[in-house]
Amino acid sequence: MTNELMEKRLEKIENLLLGHKDVFTFEECCRYTGISKTYMYKLTCTNKVPHFKPHGKTIYFSKEEIDRCLMKNPVKTAEQIEQEAATYLVSRHHRRGKS
Repeated sequence: MTNELMEKRLEKIENLLLGHKDVFTFEECCRYTGISKTYMYKLTCTNKVPHFKPHGKTIYFSKEEIDRCLMKNPVKTAEQIEQEAATYLVSRHHRRGKS
């Protein structure tokens, strides 16, 4: 097995193990989320991503909070939008009938 292939396999294993940690370092969080270091710095500086600085400099992240942050602003499916529209129209029709 070549060194390059072994390095790729090792990297995959390391990434799988990240999912089992509760607290990430800055670099681990970037790897876990796929967000570049530059953008992650911007998110932390503007307090748009929850993070911790227990010693004033080193940044840590809670996996649970990062997962919650990643799941913000869901995009609705076409079916969900159609269902909401149908519900709105029915409720609007009922309100007009009562007036």
